[in-house]
Amino acid sequence: MNKLLLSTALCLAVLSVPAMAQEVSACLITKTDTNPFFVKMREGAEAKAAELGVALKSFAGKVDGDHETQVAAIETCIADGAKGILITASDTSAIVQAVQQARDAGLLVIALDTPLTPGDAADATFATDNFIAGELIGKWAAGTLGAEAANAKIAMLDLAVSQPTVDVLRDQGFLQGFGIDLGDPNKWGDESDPRIVGHDVTAGNEEGGRKAMENLLAKDPMINVVYTINEPAAAGAYEALKSIGRENDVLIVSVDGGCPGVANVKDGVIGATSQQYPLDMAALGVEAIKTWADNGSKPSPTEGKDFFDTGVRLVTDAPVDGVESIDTAKGTELCWG
Repeated sequence: MNKLLLSTALCLAVLSVPAMAQEVSACLITKTDTNPFFVKMREGAEAKAAELGVALKSFAGKVDGDHETQVAAIETCIADGAKGILITASDTSAIVQAVQQARDAGLLVIALDTPLTPGDAADATFATDNFIAGELIGKWAAGTLGAEAANAKIAMLDLAVSQPTVDVLRDQGFLQGFGIDLGDPNKWGDESDPRIVGHDVTAGNEEGGRKAMENLLAKDPMINVVYTINEPAAAGAYEALKSIGRENDVLIVSVDGGCPGVANVKDGVIGATSQQYPLDMAALGVEAIKTWADNGSKPSPTEGKDFFDTGVRLVTDAPVDGVESIDTAKGTELCWG
């Protein structure tokens, strides 16, 4: 009898112990794992996850534009019971169905850097204001040329034919900053200004930048302004210009602010770049997933915007009146990669 009572008491004791809190888990899904921007994003997420006790799994596409791998990663995160996903989508429209499946399963989904299409397909977006990033380099380029901006011949080196939102926003921001009337601001390539020689895509890498620059130079060898989606593409464009002896008489502008890009500004390869802060995006995203897991609260956007703005600064050693900027010394302090 005593043994039976003791056994019953132990069972009741086990039943009365609160269930151990499950470890909060999160996923980071980037476009690639080679671009320094996404490397720094992963570092920021990993550091914040370690600080907060969040188990983080990282996934990446094989190349920029690898949509299928990102969909598979979302499915894995759902199956693993993650509390949330941070994603930089390669195809901002096509990914929406998979994102909705994750949200339906109770995961918090935050877009990093690249808003989804539509923007409210994610629970929140933590990003640079990419339109302003483009606008800053557009204003700088126009200010640098002065009166000659009216005669510019501009090459637009974009990201992908699918035109993800980050691609469109930077492109359209640059054109508006330069003083060019936009067509449909939700896409690039429909402008009628004759100063635009053409658009080509780069996949956001150096080889793509070189090939796109070569294609547009074949169309007009006297291009004198080059907009690039990011600094690897800018480096490729520079190599194409150098091969025909025009590296010193063409303005190249870009967006990212990684350490190699800032070094290229210092060395004169790039005239100016808009610096963004991927470590902050990812760290804030992990914090948001932890908060969601703890109390069900979702992050709020920056006042007056439909996303949380993580900031942007123009980096150049040739400042233009009326365009706020920092020099490469300060840019180096703040850079990544």
